[in-house]
Amino acid sequence: MFLNGKSAIVTGASRGIGRAIALKLAQSGASVMINYVSNARAAEEVQDQILAGGGRAAVFKADVSSYDEAQKLVSAGAAEFGGVDILVNNAGITRDNLLLRMKEEDWDAVLTVNLKGAFNTTRAVMKPMLKARWGRIIAVSSIIGLRGNAGQANYAAAKAGLIGFTKSVAREVGSRGITANAIAPGFISTEMTGKLSETVKQKMLSEIPLGRFGEPDDIANLACFLAGDAAGYITGQVIAVDGGLAI
Repeated sequence: MFLNGKSAIVTGASRGIGRAIALKLAQSGASVMINYVSNARAAEEVQDQILAGGGRAAVFKADVSSYDEAQKLVSAGAAEFGGVDILVNNAGITRDNLLLRMKEEDWDAVLTVNLKGAFNTTRAVMKPMLKARWGRIIAVSSIIGLRGNAGQANYAAAKAGLIGFTKSVAREVGSRGITANAIAPGFISTEMTGKLSETVKQKMLSEIPLGRFGEPDDIANLACFLAGDAAGYITGQVIAVDGGLAI
């Protein structure tokens, strides 16, 4: 329970990696604000699981691509738990297509949610973290942001931008006891990756030295570590959790 007394906001926490991170933070003692944008039932199920385990959690609907809604999310977290110590920028969407066929609105949608959303929430938590002289900002990027991928130019651009954004934040706020790091998941078994064809899955599997796909808990374990005092001298880093895919 090394996060006792800490409070966290996890964006896109109703399913997949965000859900796993929210549960892991709660298991480690943090109070968790579960953010969602459309699936209220799934978010409430995460909350119920945390409460059943003796943890503290609340649910808040907000589209983080809107700064006003991101600000309301942070304000709600501060009001509910007395502050915001940990921010996990996890919310993300995909709109895959080859660049030649990609619609402008699909490019804009992915950049707005995946990248601007992180700007909105991070900017909103700056004042309380700076005042407290302690904070943990964790971005869920992607191995695609490091190596690119055909048919995902918008997603790769957003995730690569998230890395540059996180590194810049780390430089700006490090002197105030705030760290900012990015996690770059590889192929993780989630609802999002479940939509891929078996051909694509088998091709990806053949490139992974560990010979298996990752699980959401593989990402959550690292996020939980980065959220604690033990990671206090780690900032501005991009850590791949990919089974060796990027080697």
